[in-house]
Amino acid sequence: MPIRKLPDAPPAIHLLGPTVFLVALGVGMGESYMWPRLVLVFGPEIRWLFLIGVTLQAVVMLEMARYAMATGESIFTGAARVFKPLMWFFFAVAILVYIWPGHLSAGAAAFEEITGIPWVLTACIALVLVGVVFTLAKVIYNLLENVLSLLIGVLVVGTAIVASLVGSWNDLASTITGMFNFGYLPSDAMSSTWFPIVVGAIAFAGPSGMQQMWYTLHLRDSGAGMGAHVPKIRGLRHASEQEEMPARGFMFDTSDPAEMQKWKGWRRWVTFDALLLFWGITMLVTVSFTVLAQAAARENPNVRSLIEGGDRDAALNAMSDAFASVGGSVLGGVFFGFIALIGLNATLGLFDSFSRGQADMTYFFVPGAKRFKISHLYAFFLWAVIIFGILILNFGPADGPSGVLDILAFLSTFAMGAYCVVLLLVNNRMLPKPIRPKWWSNLIIGFGAVFYLGMLFYSLFRFGVVVN
Repeated sequence: MPIRKLPDAPPAIHLLGPTVFLVALGVGMGESYMWPRLVLVFGPEIRWLFLIGVTLQAVVMLEMARYAMATGESIFTGAARVFKPLMWFFFAVAILVYIWPGHLSAGAAAFEEITGIPWVLTACIALVLVGVVFTLAKVIYNLLENVLSLLIGVLVVGTAIVASLVGSWNDLASTITGMFNFGYLPSDAMSSTWFPIVVGAIAFAGPSGMQQMWYTLHLRDSGAGMGAHVPKIRGLRHASEQEEMPARGFMFDTSDPAEMQKWKGWRRWVTFDALLLFWGITMLVTVSFTVLAQAAARENPNVRSLIEGGDRDAALNAMSDAFASVGGSVLGGVFFGFIALIGLNATLGLFDSFSRGQADMTYFFVPGAKRFKISHLYAFFLWAVIIFGILILNFGPADGPSGVLDILAFLSTFAMGAYCVVLLLVNNRMLPKPIRPKWWSNLIIGFGAVFYLGMLFYSLFRFGVVVN
């Protein structure tokens, strides 16, 4: 790679940045729907699995950032440098897993509870609107960072306020202590009905599947580290203004003490993102929703039996009733408004990330693709996934939005185990020794690979099912 100067790092303590994409994806249906459902069935003690999942993802985030900030390249390009079929594997996995509009479907179903408008119609309209917004944006990253920051702020503050109204101090205490009840796993959680859902929920503890890999592209567009030397992706309307992408990334001189000092500044910056903005905000929101789930169990004592009987929507309805118990039907509707907002957050982040990742791999590794601007490729994948989403919502096999979400969660586990393996290879083989990860980081990422893939294959071989 050509040697260039590493830009000066911004202050470590900050509010906005590329982590907002991971927060928008992390504070999603796992925290608001899948984990409250597990709490209603198995109690708050099951949350120790969430703590492991979200902590593991914080470390993954730091290691994903290492390669992207050091080179200005995505992790996909790093994978191709190790072994090109690895990159094509993720290209295929992204299409297989992320063409399913699960988050938007769940959000649209919540919107139906408020307005009565059929969820399929709302979801289809929202898909088209997302495409139009991204098409008209001048610089897509700048627009999304501002919109998602606003939406996340509303969500975090709103859910914390309502949880404080609905829940009790005992609910909060059991929520927190449940996170440290390591080893608690009821026999029912190991059944063919629930274990695949538990696996998917662990994957959804924070951003799931390939979202961490796409984070490297958001880092690049934010100008983090050597990403400052790479142009940002523009919307289709402004594609003519798209600057030419460099053929490869860049590297700074790791033998220069001044450059290494700046590198340490960038590592402090991203560590603040990982520990406070990502881990902290994700944990705060899931604590709020767990408190709500326990209040819902008191308000609707039969909710557990309804869920166990196959009523996938019982958890959301029960939490809405808990909202309504302190503020009437209007506040009950506000709860579904939060779920709809979460679905919109996740959809904005996912559709942008999917299109960004596929365009990046296509532009750099498909022969002849550089005849097009990367903005054109981004728009192609964006509208392709939108059209497929509309078709699958109207004619697909999934049993409602919850079915789409459960399938998406389970499939994401496979991608997460695979990216842990790739991350170890890329960071330890492609980076200069002075900036390679420490042994303990490698140990945690290795544990992640065994953790995710082990659960996935145990479920498949033990039960022979994906999701019932």
